[in-house]
Amino acid sequence: MKRVVVTGAGGGIGAALARRFAADGAEVIVNDLDPDAAQAVASEIGGLAVAGDAANEDDTRNLIETAWAELGGIDLFCANAGVLTAGDQSTPDEVWLRDFNVNVMSHVYVTRALLPRWLDQGEQQGRPNNRLVITVSAAGLLSLLGSAPYAVTKHAALAYAEWLRATYAHRGVTVQALCPQGVRTDMLTRGNERGSASAALLAESAMEPGEVATIVAEALKGDSFLILPHPEVAEFYRLRASDTDRWLGGMNKMQRAFEGSSR
Repeated sequence: MKRVVVTGAGGGIGAALARRFAADGAEVIVNDLDPDAAQAVASEIGGLAVAGDAANEDDTRNLIETAWAELGGIDLFCANAGVLTAGDQSTPDEVWLRDFNVNVMSHVYVTRALLPRWLDQGEQQGRPNNRLVITVSAAGLLSLLGSAPYAVTKHAALAYAEWLRATYAHRGVTVQALCPQGVRTDMLTRGNERGSASAALLAESAMEPGEVATIVAEALKGDSFLILPHPEVAEFYRLRASDTDRWLGGMNKMQRAFEGSSR
């Protein structure tokens, strides 16, 4: 992958992906809502910083147009930007909508702007190997106690990634869903500070962002839809599907234990 764009790349998993791809010889565009963070990573790796909001369609279109102008195209787009907010059914509508826009609509905006270019390229050049990696989270396969907005929007992100894969796989577009469990980023740290049941549990097996980036780089050599840095997630996902009532009972048991310990 010689021409790469990574969103949410000012820190965490996104920055680790940008560093890994640059180290492997790719030209990398670093996108982040924070211009200074994007520039810091871009300067470090010899990439190009393009600030912008992944949840804004105009910013996303500008990002892709810039990539075409500066790199001549995109071989790999990592739709990595995401947000996690603690909340439940009482969380205000504006928070639900913000999280939905970042965690779901950002991927819709990417594909609106990018897929026509990739599909046209495929018609002209045969079957190219264009890739879209969507950072979903294990929460999209399982759930996340303590954050209804995150659990719901990540399920939706996974559903969209599945739809894209099923719809465009035969047209030279490989879609993969990155579903890590705990990763040592600011997102996990903030969850621990809030006393989240899930954050405390995930911290026990948390990976460094660089480890996740290494696993992604290896996964790009194949075409498996799910990229699972934490292998145990595959078994959890199987149990959830094969015995849903038991799975939900276990999740509720964890919730009750957390509520008891926090009193």
